[in-house]
Amino acid sequence: MKLLRFGPSGQEKPGLLDANGKIRDLSSLIKDVAGESLDDTALASIAQVDPESLPEIPEGTRLGPCVGQVGKFICIGLNYSDHAAETGAEVPPEPVVFNKWTSAICGPNDDVEIPRDSQKTDWEVELGVVIGKGGRYIDEADAMNHVAGYCVINDVSEREFQLERSGSWDKGKGCDTFGPLGPWLVTRDEIADPQSLDMWLEVDGKRYQDGNSRTMVYQIPYLVAYLSRFMSLQPGDVISTGTPPGVGAGQKPQVFLKSGQTMRLGIEGLGEQYQRTKQA
Repeated sequence: MKLLRFGPSGQEKPGLLDANGKIRDLSSLIKDVAGESLDDTALASIAQVDPESLPEIPEGTRLGPCVGQVGKFICIGLNYSDHAAETGAEVPPEPVVFNKWTSAICGPNDDVEIPRDSQKTDWEVELGVVIGKGGRYIDEADAMNHVAGYCVINDVSEREFQLERSGSWDKGKGCDTFGPLGPWLVTRDEIADPQSLDMWLEVDGKRYQDGNSRTMVYQIPYLVAYLSRFMSLQPGDVISTGTPPGVGAGQKPQVFLKSGQTMRLGIEGLGEQYQRTKQA
């Protein structure tokens, strides 16, 4: 299934995408694409419903972030061997873990704001993993049973805030609108191999990123198990698993976003995002 959320910001309703590309309203079945609605039992119940029996939503309706009520937005840095190489960094001996604040989350096609005083706002197409079953100290062999599904994430990043000012990476990662999620949450049964997905990103029609999740250093089962050593994972938590090469900071010379540009990005089987940039 392809689950989604639609409607005005802050008032999104749950929905799904039917086989004909039409949005169907799930409000009669679940309150939100969030929390307890993401476990295997709830997803199986939704899958039994005939989409044709659900109200159709008009074309052009805004898509919100595909997961609601996100408790934790956890990110993994330098997790693609070819991206680490372009930045001149060594592959880390353990996953690099940082956070995006949940206030960064926005819809897949919402405008991305360039923060005040920013000179180095950058892009990163990433494979998002959404937790469906919570847990602590999860065994790697059982980790995929804790995954509800996958989505596209643009891990928008301000490199000066992230790398050139004192403190953690987090303040360059969590600015408002720096976390577009969606267009939909694709349940794990639809993706045969999440470690073999083409990923790409374009700015103003020029393709900068053109990679594949196979070059991920620490793969999804390991990441779920690893993170669960340090925190409980809960339904609706989102893990952004790293980016392939082609970020603006890796260009020679470096290229960063300006107001009035467009980004288009996607992952095989997970849909596309489209954002315009504007000054905050």
